[in-house]
Amino acid sequence: MGANGQITERVFRGDRVAVARAISLIENEHADAVALLKKIYPRTGNAYRIGITGPPGAGKSTISNKLAKYYRKQGKNVGIIAVDPTSPFTGGALLGDRVRMTDVELDQNVFIRSMASRGSLGGLSKKAREAADVLDAAGCEIILMETVGVGQSELDIARAADTTVVVLVPESGDSIQAMKAGLMEIADFFVVNKSDRAGADQAAMSIRTVLGLRKHGEGWMPDVVQTVASEDKGIDIVAEMIGKHRASLESSGELKTKRTERVAERIRDLIAERLRVEFWTAEREQRLAASIKHITEQKETPYDAAEELLKTFKVG
Repeated sequence: MGANGQITERVFRGDRVAVARAISLIENEHADAVALLKKIYPRTGNAYRIGITGPPGAGKSTISNKLAKYYRKQGKNVGIIAVDPTSPFTGGALLGDRVRMTDVELDQNVFIRSMASRGSLGGLSKKAREAADVLDAAGCEIILMETVGVGQSELDIARAADTTVVVLVPESGDSIQAMKAGLMEIADFFVVNKSDRAGADQAAMSIRTVLGLRKHGEGWMPDVVQTVASEDKGIDIVAEMIGKHRASLESSGELKTKRTERVAERIRDLIAERLRVEFWTAEREQRLAASIKHITEQKETPYDAAEELLKTFKVG
């Protein structure tokens, strides 16, 4: 058995060092990463994946921390993937120490991993889904995926998670900002955190009003939960709501559909990435540079340049 096989077997046993090593191989796009993922994939599909997203400062890390503590009391193994802004100097996660995960950081049945977003607009690292596979194969029953809230499209988290929780705070305009950012469409339910602040009830009511204006089928209806996560208030209600959403997905068959769509999306992503790498050879980069000169001189259009470049690319 090679080194790859050894690390895989250790991951299956829940060896924390092996799990950390496997995620590092994936994150750094090591030559052995794909082989490792192929071995791990058949052991995935058991963990329930929960996405935690929302604007910066809403308390996503605190809620992830308290939820992990809640699930640990139920005897469940928990994984936390916290996607942080990329450091412009190192390419690593700026908040890599995860100083706010104080309740669970020393628990041997909680695995916390910070990952850099590395320019992913959705706030979720492209490699985070694969890191979640490693945690799944290592025996984590609950995986919390906390993403950077940057006010841009958060579709990444909705695609990667079974349940998506959007965390907001009572400050005026936050619910409006959520609508602008497209968070209303992806939330399975909302959490108004820091609800000991003024305006919390009004914020929750305004979100419910907007939700009431949306068209819904006969299935799950998103709702709003109020919390003060720093004081552990409302975390049990958040966990209960996650449980209700999971039960709804399972009874309707939507969970299976969602996971099937996730696989299709991943295959598209893998093919798109492979084609991008294979397409942009040094020769085509040179042709592109020449085309750009012609385009800026109005002698050629971007559409002509794209068509000419594509003519040089043969698949298969």
